[in-house]
Amino acid sequence: MAEDAKEILINYIKENENKFYRIAYSYTGQRDAALDVVQEAIIKALENIEKLRRREFIRTWFYRILINEALTYLKKNKKYVSLEYENIDDENFENFENLSTSSIDIYKSIQKLNDKIRMIIILRYFENLKIEEIAQITKLNVNTVKSRLYKGLKEIKISIEGRK
Repeated sequence: MAEDAKEILINYIKENENKFYRIAYSYTGQRDAALDVVQEAIIKALENIEKLRRREFIRTWFYRILINEALTYLKKNKKYVSLEYENIDDENFENFENLSTSSIDIYKSIQKLNDKIRMIIILRYFENLKIEEIAQITKLNVNTVKSRLYKGLKEIKISIEGRK
């Protein structure tokens, strides 16, 4: 059974590696750091696969590991996130279409958010996760997730309007 779970995890990682990199990059803002975060998350997941009780929760379980690794990286390095714009384009920001601004302005605004709020914005709008899934990943109440989401969107809007 442990080998079967490990195989499922490996397949899941292979299928979603780009998503994982995107999330890690959104935290670190640096290519190499994002790759390190993803690698550490994969190692932790493989080492702890036997702790996953139900396979259908592999998605939320791995996201939680990945986000925790990204936050650990930020704490260890205590650096400001550098803004590299090489991979930013308007397709990444299609959920913000009602804001008349550039993708870079949105990215900068998101990077300024508190880690807890930024995580929810990223999971909701970049990974298209449902509120309930985000609540599972973050181990928060659904209403707390909604509140942080609303607060984050409001802060992004204020930040963008302040630039105009």
